[in-house]
Amino acid sequence: MNQAITNHDDSITELDRLATLTEDVLRRCRSKGASEVDVGVGVDVGLEVSVRLGEVEAIEHTRDRGLSLTVYFGKRKGSASTADLNPDSIEKTIEHACAIARHTEEDPCNGLADADLLAHEFPDLDLWHPWDITTEEATELALRCEAAGRAFDPRISNSEGATVQVGSSLAVGATSNGFFSRERDTRHMISAALLAEDASGMQRDYWYESVRCAGDFPDVESIGRKAAERTVARLGARKLDTRQCPVLFTPPVARSLIGNFLSAVSGGALYRRASFLVDHIGKPVFPEFMQIVERPHIRRGPGSAAFDIEGVATRDSDLVSDGRLARYLLGSYSARKLGMRSTGNAGGVHNIIVSNGGDDLAALLRRMGSGLVVTELMGQGVSLVTGDYSRGASGFWVENGEIAYPVEEITIASNLREMFANIVAVGSDVDRRSHVMTGSILLDRLTVAGA
Repeated sequence: MNQAITNHDDSITELDRLATLTEDVLRRCRSKGASEVDVGVGVDVGLEVSVRLGEVEAIEHTRDRGLSLTVYFGKRKGSASTADLNPDSIEKTIEHACAIARHTEEDPCNGLADADLLAHEFPDLDLWHPWDITTEEATELALRCEAAGRAFDPRISNSEGATVQVGSSLAVGATSNGFFSRERDTRHMISAALLAEDASGMQRDYWYESVRCAGDFPDVESIGRKAAERTVARLGARKLDTRQCPVLFTPPVARSLIGNFLSAVSGGALYRRASFLVDHIGKPVFPEFMQIVERPHIRRGPGSAAFDIEGVATRDSDLVSDGRLARYLLGSYSARKLGMRSTGNAGGVHNIIVSNGGDDLAALLRRMGSGLVVTELMGQGVSLVTGDYSRGASGFWVENGEIAYPVEEITIASNLREMFANIVAVGSDVDRRSHVMTGSILLDRLTVAGA
């Protein structure tokens, strides 16, 4: 793509203004008796253009501002926020937060992050790439994307449209115990969703690309064609009878499986003892070949950050080493509840990478022989308490290492403890559009039930 990208903007001036506001709010909260204060101020600017069937469907320009505030009076906590940065709204937000803190119960685990864990060095992670694109140019890109998809195959009968999204965020965060940050980041996305129809019925699918820098987008037509290819491949889908068989999760679906694991080792679930992985540090969860690491400082990474939402410095670390759980994902509150220290994961994870064995998708299919490839999951049938897993699915049936036909209206069921332990391989076809980066995941055996 040859759209112009610019780094000449007024973001530094805007950050200066937000920084002055943040310092003022800190001072005013302390003057009202707060013993500790956490302030965040941000501005998000965006453009979204959607087209459908060759016509513009929607154009939306956004500019959202907000202030979030948490104050502590000893071990009593109060939080408030506003989407209006005028002086009256800010004053009311301060008053509300302080009033809440004065009237809540004390909790010994409340408080700011430990000062010795706070970030004071902020490496350039190459996250700021404003996209200098006009509404007309964004519209042209969306039209080209959709047109390429619609022209891919005569069985493409309809469209849910194509969308171009442009976004940038500025944020300043500060705490009364010495943390102060100024952030700039951008994120842009192009997507398309199409419908195909033949004698067997109608199918829908989509594709998207998400990048920090617009120069990293592939040709916009390739996004539309990928959406069309995926849609047409679903035509003629069949149902399956109930069976047990190997199951291969393609990367976007495999990401959700890793997401289940991340949720199960997160502090909130652990201190409530609402996870099947309570008290599992050092214990095997995956096969010995599995390694899962967190790499927060990847340049242009989708989840890169020098600190978490509490200001705790992030760092490279192992999450799973030789199949064993190396640590939990903790913010300050959950860490104190567990008698531990924050791992820099308040608010989530930062670039999770699942190691792979080098086999591409074709090699994994040959290794599987016969079984189910899952390309889409539906429903929320996952219990972190017990690990029980049951979700609707669609995808493809594989015979003799090759895709035989598409399937739909099926359910896959097992238990996460068994699923994690019975992973056979992780593919090299890594999906890098998300902060959880994994290839396809092949599991030894799951129950597959027809509708």
